[in-house]
Amino acid sequence: MRADGGYAIADKVPLGKALTYSLQHLMAFVGGGAIVPAMLMGLDPALAVFCTGLGTIIYLLCTRNKVPSYFGVSFSFITPMAVVTAVDGIGGALCGVVSVGIVLCIVALLVKLVGTGWIDKVLPPVVTGCIIAVIGIGLSATAINSVMFDGGASETFDTVGCAIGFLTFLVAVVASSWFKGFLRMIPVLIGIVVGYIVAIPAGLVDFQPVIDAAWIGLPNITLPTFSINGIMVIAPIALVLCVEHIGHLMTVTNLSGEDCNSKLSSSLMGNGLGIIVSGSLGGPALTSIAENIGVMGLSRCFSTRVFWWTAGFALIIGGFCPKLAMLFYSIPNCVLGGVSLLLFGLIAGNGLSLLVEAKVDFNKNRNLMIAAASLIVGIGMMTTGVSIPIGSFNVPGLLLASILAVVLNLILPKEEDEEEAAEPAKKAA
Repeated sequence: MRADGGYAIADKVPLGKALTYSLQHLMAFVGGGAIVPAMLMGLDPALAVFCTGLGTIIYLLCTRNKVPSYFGVSFSFITPMAVVTAVDGIGGALCGVVSVGIVLCIVALLVKLVGTGWIDKVLPPVVTGCIIAVIGIGLSATAINSVMFDGGASETFDTVGCAIGFLTFLVAVVASSWFKGFLRMIPVLIGIVVGYIVAIPAGLVDFQPVIDAAWIGLPNITLPTFSINGIMVIAPIALVLCVEHIGHLMTVTNLSGEDCNSKLSSSLMGNGLGIIVSGSLGGPALTSIAENIGVMGLSRCFSTRVFWWTAGFALIIGGFCPKLAMLFYSIPNCVLGGVSLLLFGLIAGNGLSLLVEAKVDFNKNRNLMIAAASLIVGIGMMTTGVSIPIGSFNVPGLLLASILAVVLNLILPKEEDEEEAAEPAKKAA
């Protein structure tokens, strides 16, 4: 057990606590991290949940239980999937998903060949901190939209939903700040349960689909069909996943205090193989989910044992028990948005914390330029939903912000004192 009462990556969490932690992770990702993006892409949401569990298990095996992460559905594929589906059907789009997994596996092999020594040079604290901050703050619009506009289902302000969403948020904050012992470690679960109970008399929970659903079912598998169009349009999105993957891996490293960056090759390989299997079954492209990283930060539990349980629950709910799936689907958007406010804020705060701990000096022009360019461009594009079209490929805000931060870090002149400090290191090497 960690000094702060949490659990390290290799720790064995007691069964009761492990089940509770896993339920918290499950509730955090099911809505925004699986169901919504899957439906927008025309995929079976239950199968998507099933594939997130299967993809996470593959990832944990590839990383040998040394990197805690849960893999949900990537929003980056919504537009390109729609484009390919309109021409070649869902099978052609799934071919593109499989090709993304292959690209990630190739990148993983390249990283294994060149090593991870380049990370410190290409991604110093000023770049890393800004990218992590962009991930957290850039997602803020998603959380606000869920709380105030029913996840985009309504164009008018949802007063009741907003009240319940902020109640959920406040309950999670109170649990994290004032509760003692184990209860302090599960604020997200407590917030969702309280928000859900309050939402029932407000008429925001529909139990009819739960009542109508069968107890036992089988996943609806759809096989991909070969499509050059699917490969050309969807495969380039692998670049976006690589940026998200590295950013999330750095966040987990910073939160846990354990070195996950050195596992980048096996981490990318696990992600790639998970996507190949998911796409082959009719599922979506998978990526590590910010909500679950936020849950880890709040609970201080980084044990990979918890994610085995979470993945197992996802397999059962998404693949074999439609009634349980419908119960999770019944959680209102405003409740999920309420806890997302806290989780995304935690990730953003972690990025800022990294800048402070590394003592990044913003009196220096190069640091200020790197932060200014990446933060404004990334946050601005992500919160407004803007991307830059280049042929059939759209450059999202996080990718452009990351490119700007990395390029500026490499080309901007260093201050004299930085160069002097680097000389002894070069001689020692």
